[in-house]
Amino acid sequence: MLKIKAVIAEDDFRVADIHEKFLKAFEEIEVIGKAVNAKKTLRILEQKKPDLLLLDVYMPDQLGTELLPDIRKKFPNVDIIMVTAATEKEQLEKALHYGVENYLIKPVEMKRFNQVIIEYLKKVQLLKSKQEIDQDFVDLILKKGDAPPEKTYEAAALPKGVDEITLTKVIEVLKANDIGLSAEQVSGQIGASRTTARRYLEYLISVKKCKAEVVYGVVGRPERRYYKIE
Repeated sequence: MLKIKAVIAEDDFRVADIHEKFLKAFEEIEVIGKAVNAKKTLRILEQKKPDLLLLDVYMPDQLGTELLPDIRKKFPNVDIIMVTAATEKEQLEKALHYGVENYLIKPVEMKRFNQVIIEYLKKVQLLKSKQEIDQDFVDLILKKGDAPPEKTYEAAALPKGVDEITLTKVIEVLKANDIGLSAEQVSGQIGASRTTARRYLEYLISVKKCKAEVVYGVVGRPERRYYKIE
């Protein structure tokens, strides 16, 4: 299963705790450290070597955006999501110049936070799934083209035992694989039990967003495989 090591750089411990709680909803992400200022942020990046950094702009010793050149020079492979109260356009421009994944303005609602993390995890999963690329793949990663947005599901309309976050994860896993997946394979990628994965897959079949076919392995054992309906 995909596993992302994350660090939170935030001077307000209450906000850091909230963001850590948000991240804990994702089995793919493990929070391995928190920093309350710029100096500690650089130290923890050196010590922990995370995959993802949630970075505030306003920290007591240095602006987060002023850290970006050093971070990119010393830790070029770390992905950065800015989570900040900064609304000045120049802060956004600098963040974009240094290739941040996203820019969230506080206070951040959980739904919006989760959407950004789901998109980030999808991008990482897609990049890991391909050795060679084509233009369609590049457009998908960079969110180019005219493809309509994926239908969202209202939480109130979902049946008991099906939540929007996990459902979105299942959909994204199916979209990233065009040869079909078993319930066991889906469960491994979303970090849930096979029973849970099958419940979500069967729900998607019921709303005509997924289809299932029975295939036979080399020893003739039948296996139910699930495919996303475009």
